[in-house]
Amino acid sequence: MVNSHSGYLLVVDDNKVNRLLLGRSLEQQGHRVEMAENGRQALEMMHARSFDLVLLDIEMPEMNGYQVLEKAASDLQLRDIPIIITSALEELDSVVKCIEMGAEDYLTKPVNPVLLKARIGASLEKKHLRDQQRELIRKFATSEVATDLETSGFALGGKFVEATAMFSDIRSFTTIAESQTPEETIELLSTYYTLMFEAISDQGGVVNQMVGDGLMAIFGAPLSQPNHCDHAVKAALDMIEMIRLLNADRLSQGKAEIRIGIGIASGQVIAGYTGTTRRATYTCVGDTVNLAARLESHTKVVGKPILIDGNTQSALISAIKTDAEGPFQLKGKTMEVQVFSVPLDQKV
Repeated sequence: MVNSHSGYLLVVDDNKVNRLLLGRSLEQQGHRVEMAENGRQALEMMHARSFDLVLLDIEMPEMNGYQVLEKAASDLQLRDIPIIITSALEELDSVVKCIEMGAEDYLTKPVNPVLLKARIGASLEKKHLRDQQRELIRKFATSEVATDLETSGFALGGKFVEATAMFSDIRSFTTIAESQTPEETIELLSTYYTLMFEAISDQGGVVNQMVGDGLMAIFGAPLSQPNHCDHAVKAALDMIEMIRLLNADRLSQGKAEIRIGIGIASGQVIAGYTGTTRRATYTCVGDTVNLAARLESHTKVVGKPILIDGNTQSALISAIKTDAEGPFQLKGKTMEVQVFSVPLDQKV
């Protein structure tokens, strides 16, 4: 593991003597060192290996240090690697330019070894903290949301996108919870969410809300997804199949079966981060989201586990069968909504 005392370093300098002497000094400090003789070679190596820090000269053939800094700053894979400039150029303009382009520090040659050791230690510690932060983000957010944060950064607000919203809920969950211990209820929910997450993520969906026994998922945001309507319906069929398999196991243990209802709607939503700068979540809002929630609730009325709206049904391009359930006046809607059910006895 990287720490403030040792790391995997890349020394970039066109002067062979400088490379060898600096590399030997760094190895004596306990670092693992690779070397490159120009900027182009350095970038190739940075893409191929996971360096913790780069020590970069400015004046080099083929591609100089400024160009390497520019390329690294615009590359999602490289922009978090700290780069310390080690250059014979002492002009203030060069120092300012490098720092503005993203360099972690600027040391002039001949480099003071004590100062260099301190700068490397501080830079490696910052890199380690950034890596920890990235791991925490990926632990508490989906990979899609983590990618969106790394690419676009965090900002409260949202944008209009075309997406498919899904709501799912366990039927009669209160009754089930009353008939078992709290430990059994927690175990049931853990199992339920594990299975539902698998079905949804396999189809490219993002679970962005969990409330009790209910969940909300989005297909088509934060990352765009072709045919998000198809993926959402296929995920719903997979979810029902997983519940069937789970029930077979529960019955063998003398436990009650569970049933779920799923509502799906497609259209324009506002997707983004909501909350405060101290606590926020990625979500989608809009009439499409509200409609998906209403459809999930309406599964109890029609007795069909999967209901979709007309927009979703008309956008399906896969051989997915649907049955028209007729127009319904759903709660909170001023106009009737065309509702379709998805038969379970089909393979898609």
